[in-house]
Amino acid sequence: MTVLADQIVQTARDWIGTPYRHQASVLGAGADCLGLVRGVWRTLYGREPEIVPAYSYDWSEVQGKERLWAAAARHLTEKEADVVSPGDLILFRMRKRAVAKHLGILVQLTPYPTFVHAYSGHGVVESMLSAPWRRRVVASFEFPREVG
Repeated sequence: MTVLADQIVQTARDWIGTPYRHQASVLGAGADCLGLVRGVWRTLYGREPEIVPAYSYDWSEVQGKERLWAAAARHLTEKEADVVSPGDLILFRMRKRAVAKHLGILVQLTPYPTFVHAYSGHGVVESMLSAPWRRRVVASFEFPREVG
C-alpha cells in the first residue's frame, strides 16, 4: 500500500463510530456517506475542492442525473469498478436503474475486502464488501496524490 493509501485508510477508520447525520461532515458528531468522504478529503488536503449544495435524501433521482458520479470524476481519478485497492473511493447504485448515490472507502482486501461508509441507522462503520454490496459497485476512484 502507498503512503497516501495508508493515510486514507487510517483517516477513514478514525471516523468509525461517528453517528449518521444527513448532510453532516463532522468527525465524532455526525456524517452521511458524502460527509465521511468530505472529512477524509479535508484531512488529506486541507479544504474541500468545491462547495457542496444542500441535498435531499432523494436528490438526483427525479432528474436521473449522476451528480455524485460527476462530482467524484471532477476531483478523483476514475478506475475500472472491479479494479480496486485500499484507499479507493467506491460508488454504489443501491437500486437497478437508480442514480448512484452511496459512497465508501475500501480499507482492506485480505483476508476479505472491507470498506468504511456512513450508513443510515448505523453511523460510520466498517463493513464487509460482501456479494450484495459488490454487485452494487458501479465505479471506483483513486484520490489524487496532490491537489492543484
